Amino acid sequence: MRRIREALGVSQEQVARLAGVSQGAVSRLEGGRALLTPLIVVLKITLALKRAVEEKDAASMSPERNILRATHERIQPNLDEKGEFRSFPVLADPQLEELVRLFHAMPSRQKTLLVDVLSAVAAALS
Repeated sequence: MRRIREALGVSQEQVARLAGVSQGAVSRLEGGRALLTPLIVVLKITLALKRAVEEKDAASMSPERNILRATHERIQPNLDEKGEFRSFPVLADPQLEELVRLFHAMPSRQKTLLVDVLSAVAAALS
């Protein structure tokens, strides 16, 4: 993501503003420190970069442009008729999609607890 952003000549702050996230979220993602970053934040940043790439002249762009376009097509979220999140095509497993749907619907204060419980269960099962 950093290489794409730098090729576009935009700052982390500009990407953050386009994505509707904090500059810190962009920095953590680019620096590989975004282990607990919600998938929706990653997708927002990716889509912001995609829009920025599409605004550039195609002839002046590197191969990353095509990679970003292909990635966007695979991960575009499915929305219902009201524009509400339903699923991501990248989540081919129906149970994983249901888990993401449940997580998305939970109050934010309970999301941390759910992640802690799932982490403990996963550790116990492995």
